[in-house]
Amino acid sequence: MAKRMEESQLECQMTVLRKQSEPVQSEQCASGSNMNGTEENVVTESSITEQREVGAEKQTPAVTSEEPSPLVQGHGVPIDVDSQQSDEQDQSSNQQPFVEQKTKKRGRKRTVATKTNLRMIRIPKPSESLEAYLCWRLSREEQEAVVSNPELIRLTRAPMINSERQYDIVVVGGGIVGTASAREILLRHPSLKVAVVEKEHKLAFHQSGHNSGVIHAGIYYKPGSLKAKLCVEGLHLSYKYFDEKNVPYKKVGKLIVATNEDEVGRLNELYQRSLANNVPDVELVDAKRIKEIEPYCEGLKAIWSPHTGIVDWELVTQYYAKDFKQAGGDIHLNFQVSKFEETTDPNYPIAVRSKKNDTVQSKYILTCGGLQSDKVAELTGCSPLPKIVPFRGEYLLLNPAKCHMVKGNIYPVPDPRFPFLGVHFTPRMDGSVWLGPNAVLAFKREGYKWSDVNVVELIDALKYPGFIKMALKYVGAGMQEMARSAFIPLQVKELQKFIPDVQEYDVERGPAGVRAQALDIDGNLVDDFVFDHGKGNNALAKNILHCRNAPSPGATSSLAIAKMIADKIETQFNIK
Repeated sequence: MAKRMEESQLECQMTVLRKQSEPVQSEQCASGSNMNGTEENVVTESSITEQREVGAEKQTPAVTSEEPSPLVQGHGVPIDVDSQQSDEQDQSSNQQPFVEQKTKKRGRKRTVATKTNLRMIRIPKPSESLEAYLCWRLSREEQEAVVSNPELIRLTRAPMINSERQYDIVVVGGGIVGTASAREILLRHPSLKVAVVEKEHKLAFHQSGHNSGVIHAGIYYKPGSLKAKLCVEGLHLSYKYFDEKNVPYKKVGKLIVATNEDEVGRLNELYQRSLANNVPDVELVDAKRIKEIEPYCEGLKAIWSPHTGIVDWELVTQYYAKDFKQAGGDIHLNFQVSKFEETTDPNYPIAVRSKKNDTVQSKYILTCGGLQSDKVAELTGCSPLPKIVPFRGEYLLLNPAKCHMVKGNIYPVPDPRFPFLGVHFTPRMDGSVWLGPNAVLAFKREGYKWSDVNVVELIDALKYPGFIKMALKYVGAGMQEMARSAFIPLQVKELQKFIPDVQEYDVERGPAGVRAQALDIDGNLVDDFVFDHGKGNNALAKNILHCRNAPSPGATSSLAIAKMIADKIETQFNIK
């Protein structure tokens, strides 16, 4: 930045010196007269020129014009061009292009470029009010002139944008879906300038880094749904990617175990669903085969999915990010989006601003906001529906001395009356075993403990008609989940249905994750992907695509989702 400022200063001085040697016709053009003899403003490409007197602590700009300032091209810094100088001033400026003048006010010196009379004004501080900025730098007449120009006020108050923060596409959200999508877009279109902005200090900080780490095979999902298609496709893409990049993973398989006759009927239906979804190599097994696969597990019948695996999805996100950066992408961390604004630049019509007043400009925006996806969409005028309601899933940790009892994933047969899968056994890449999770309402969108409470967010969730209807529909299941969260023995009792040797003293409280559950106004769980864009004909409507719901198995499906999103980006934004 300093180097660019010095180059701009040198360019400014060279421009003035060149103009001294120009003929009279050039002087008329510089003074704002066109071929018809009418006067017009001229924007001079220059930046801030500094003139310090000995012992002075602050830079003092020249203040000589009473007209509103146009903008320096490429800097967003207001300057003034007043070319109505007298012939005597022009002559004196030919010998002394920059003249030091003393002001009456506090005896400060200022620099005046008397030939083209370039106004040098510092960039306003982000926290500085317009009034303070104007009163310190401008005369009363100049204040009135600027205040009468709303567009100039907006641009003057905005932070400076340089070319390094102007992009073709900005992806809001550095979770696994956002990062995978940014990677896919840039790999398809390497000439594009693409950036990811993430509000946390690292990628995959929330859902992508707080999950069970399972590579799902696509058994549960309704045949023909987008979830079913993308999960199976994502399974194959994931294993291929892991092998190419040497990402550590384990193909430990999964048993979905029926422990009573009622569950056997539902298990058979689930098996037919898995066949319809083209889940690879899935099979029904009896009690004897269950024991061969999981010696400590009890059950009447089970679905065996040998291609279900485990991986660290946070690590996978880092691999996606590495690919993205190597392809030329930028990642901005600690960038919490606070607003989207239209700009006057037709090439970069959208400004994305953070709470810290950082700004990036872009032609197009893709948002993958996860737990904040509905709030991010609302910033561009989208409907608040479907609404995100956060559910916390709490895990228990199995005593390391008992981890040998679990070789692969062991899941219950899902109960169609309830919206979640139930507690299960999940081995981890580090050799530990997680038990759970339950599902309870989180009192904060990013609340991983009971003590994490955001009153505004909690009230917002509780008063939502969709949540009220869902709570009434699942009141019994909800009370059971709350009880299991509070009392470990209740959760252990559920686990003992599958591995009776697990005792209460074998477990302890472990980590937790928060699931972004989309709910419609009728209390139904939105179980598939939702895309949205703003309403109207402005840039905030036409140039933004929101991914409002990317439900589980979002991590397994991430590469397939990224391909789908890239297709949508190419179609909606006409990117060839």
